[in-house]
Amino acid sequence: MDASLILEYGWVLLVLVGLEGLLAADNALVLAIMVKHLPDEERKRALFYGLAGAFVFRFLSLFIISFLVDVWQVQAIGAVYLIFIALNHIFRKVLVKKGEKGIKKEKEVKAGSSFWATVFKVELADIAFAVDSILAAVALAVALPESGLPRIGGMDGGQFFIVFAGGLIGLIIMRFAASYFVNLLNRRPGLEIAAFVIVGWVGVKLIVYTLSHPALSVLPEGFAKLPAWKYTFYAVLVLIALCGWFLSKEKKETAV
Repeated sequence: MDASLILEYGWVLLVLVGLEGLLAADNALVLAIMVKHLPDEERKRALFYGLAGAFVFRFLSLFIISFLVDVWQVQAIGAVYLIFIALNHIFRKVLVKKGEKGIKKEKEVKAGSSFWATVFKVELADIAFAVDSILAAVALAVALPESGLPRIGGMDGGQFFIVFAGGLIGLIIMRFAASYFVNLLNRRPGLEIAAFVIVGWVGVKLIVYTLSHPALSVLPEGFAKLPAWKYTFYAVLVLIALCGWFLSKEKKETAV
């Protein structure tokens, strides 16, 4: 690998670290709410099983997607899915916020189910989180120049490593750094919306990659790897992140 290639791969990995951090914080927050009703010991066990499930499902998703990544229909479904979860999350956060607290409390009371029923719900959530995370990582990685490393599934070895590293980083953040990111999201709530806008924008990138697939050729083949498109994509991505940071009002911590 030459210096420019290492720099490009390193930049994508850096973007993935930030995105995985925010998504992992959101995921950790959801899991914490799901196990909240359990006694302390059972809560710890449920979260342990949740982390183990996250590990299994994330890497299972990675290996399945790596074999299907060159199929344009899979790319198209992945792109639509990423845009859907982004719009759905933003819609719920921005437009369905009022009256949600009362509903949440009611749901939490009903959610006071048995230990194994809770673990089952946590594992279902893990599957959704794994697909979200791996699809976002794949969408960022597939347009990278090929590294020349041996192919794994349908992916270049270097691209596979980036997706693998992104998934691993997401798990590490969920285990060790989720509380930091949760606190960051609590202080600057706009970052959560910015993270899902980025997920939607990554979905747009996957659409561009799909449309330039040789089987479709709606866009010229190789368009997704042109420097002009790459610079535009990353410039917009950085702009979204900066807007999320500066437009989000910082909440002052209140003493409990």
